[in-house]
Amino acid sequence: MGLKVYRPTSPGQRGKVGSDFSEITKKKPEKSLLLPLKRNAGRSNQGKVTVRHRGGGAKRKLRIIDFKRDKLGIPGKVVSIEYDPNRSANIALINYVDGEKRYILAPLGLKVGDIISSGGGAEIKPGNTLPLNLIPPGTAVHNIELHLGKGGQIVRSAGASAQIMAKEAGYILVRLPSGELRRFDERCMATIGQVGNIDHSNINLAKAGSNRHRGLRPSVRGSAMTPRDHPHGGGEGRSPIGLPGPKTPWGKPALGFKTRRNKRSNKLIVKRRK
Repeated sequence: MGLKVYRPTSPGQRGKVGSDFSEITKKKPEKSLLLPLKRNAGRSNQGKVTVRHRGGGAKRKLRIIDFKRDKLGIPGKVVSIEYDPNRSANIALINYVDGEKRYILAPLGLKVGDIISSGGGAEIKPGNTLPLNLIPPGTAVHNIELHLGKGGQIVRSAGASAQIMAKEAGYILVRLPSGELRRFDERCMATIGQVGNIDHSNINLAKAGSNRHRGLRPSVRGSAMTPRDHPHGGGEGRSPIGLPGPKTPWGKPALGFKTRRNKRSNKLIVKRRK
């Protein structure tokens, strides 16, 4: 998908770079694959804000995406490439030979009319899903399962891809987009290719209103607050934070402080991203 540079017909348009949606072949989504999407503006079931800087935004509907890719041995034809407001990647509508329709993440190079399939007998080509032990080393993959049968959970955003590095006893060594080397169960499924819409990272929203349309509210710098509102606040003029390291609004260490709690997967990580 290419980029569109807007003419500065107003101050808000100056510097704006958006997508030209040249890959999109269908505007209206498949009704049978839609669900209502309720907004909670970052609030819990008690009505308290648990995630800051969320609220408002355009109304959306949820597209049901097939992350499991469990139609084993049943080929499907790509009917359309569509826009999904809930993710950075585009999605592809697949019409399987048994009549069922499903959405999948659209990998780079997938076009209308292509045939895709899942399972051990599938070809090594973009859009097909296979167990990791049947994918040759060096192949780029996405939508990888962390747990067998749970569906793809990682490497799903626009332009992302992981690489199969080596095969060990019962495990496959994969290099993730962060640079981390991690072992996966050899029976876990992964989809061949790189996620499409690779120009997404070059989009420039250019104005605050575009973030409000996405449901993102403003974020105020701690150094612009008073000492009672934030540990970074106070001082005359533009002052440094006056602390050994940055802190959250609640006084906890931030930016580099280790917060990892899941120690069970340590044995699967060969090399950290840092």
